[in-house]
Amino acid sequence: MEKGALPESRVPVWPRIVTPFSIGGFVHVWAPCPDIMGDHRITVLPGDGTGREVALEAQRILDTIQANTNHGFDQTVIPCGGQHYLSTGEEWAPGSFEFCRDETDAIFLGAIGQPGALLPNGDLAGGSVILGLRSGLDLYANVRPIKLYEGVPHKIHGGFRQIWEPGMVDMTILRENTEGLYHALLRRSADRAQGRPEYEPEPMTFPGLEGEVAYDPRPISRAGSQRLIEMGFDVAATRNGAPSDGQRRVSCIDKSNVTRGCQLFRKTFESVAEKHPDTEADYGYIDAFMQWLTRSPEHYDVVVTSNMFGDISTDLGAVLQGGMGMAASGNIGDQHAFFEPVHGSAPKHAGLNKVNPIASINSIQMMMDYLGRKNGEDELIEIARLIDDSVSDHLRDGKLVTYDIGGSATCSGVGSAIADRLAHKLSERF
Repeated sequence: MEKGALPESRVPVWPRIVTPFSIGGFVHVWAPCPDIMGDHRITVLPGDGTGREVALEAQRILDTIQANTNHGFDQTVIPCGGQHYLSTGEEWAPGSFEFCRDETDAIFLGAIGQPGALLPNGDLAGGSVILGLRSGLDLYANVRPIKLYEGVPHKIHGGFRQIWEPGMVDMTILRENTEGLYHALLRRSADRAQGRPEYEPEPMTFPGLEGEVAYDPRPISRAGSQRLIEMGFDVAATRNGAPSDGQRRVSCIDKSNVTRGCQLFRKTFESVAEKHPDTEADYGYIDAFMQWLTRSPEHYDVVVTSNMFGDISTDLGAVLQGGMGMAASGNIGDQHAFFEPVHGSAPKHAGLNKVNPIASINSIQMMMDYLGRKNGEDELIEIARLIDDSVSDHLRDGKLVTYDIGGSATCSGVGSAIADRLAHKLSERF
């Protein structure tokens, strides 16, 4: 088969039309044609709401790479999430966690969350998927690139205008992903995903408090902090420094003037920073950081922080890059990783073909970079760069964008246009 041509059974018809076959309740989307090796096993978890729509656009990018390079992707789709729970009584099919752990090289997740879909204990139905994978696969780093592309305005006071300058917002925030305030929920979700008795923290007493009391422990360990911080310095080594001065910089964001967990986090940061004298060690308290992030984003190169602080600050960072529809992420550990847009399931927009697919496309960009660096495949790193270039060119052109950044284009329309740009770049390069 000529390179650049999809096998007949794989010509995309959007929404995707396939003849799936079952593997233990999963949907195996395709078998690679004989002359294109499926050399990367990708599990797709579409999830709920608009997650299902953006998952199609993520798969479109995988298809485009396969059609124009010698890299193949053996894709398996596993239905999951709140909608799946309401219709089946299961968050995902039995064995799904083990399949993700043992039979895949990387995972793409669309979104989790359906109104009214709650487990008997009150947890979000679908938590076994997203949180179970984070904790159960030990994906200790939530990696959030915060980059403002040329042509992307900011929605302020109901209108669109340029607030921050392209090129002056380009940082990566690493959020610790398995400890902190979410630890108990993460462990409980991981236990449920693997069929184990679910973890609950031991009862505590709080002198001076009366009546009903709810609490969430916030454990922060040296080992958990150290591996995240070390990854932060590793990421900094791959970047070009902060936009303001080109200085390679890692910023430790905490509340070490108040909390013991943050004091340990900062102490650990200081010990890791000593091993990297060529990278500037920077410090800030979370409350001040929320100001500086909006006033002086150009100062930041790589940021490392704890779980809850990272959850909040990265969503503010998404505002700088044009909104949640632009925000991609990776959940990365030493052996496994999954990638997801962070905009959630957006149920009110589901089925309307209107949400922004760029966060999902850039999640695939992160996936290619991850697989390339993990396996020493420079071509995949180059493919990741070409995906980023395709998104950048598309946004700079500004003719076809979705409602959240001032346009009226469809989700599939934007996805198709970016895939076409990528196909052209790949055909020229490979």
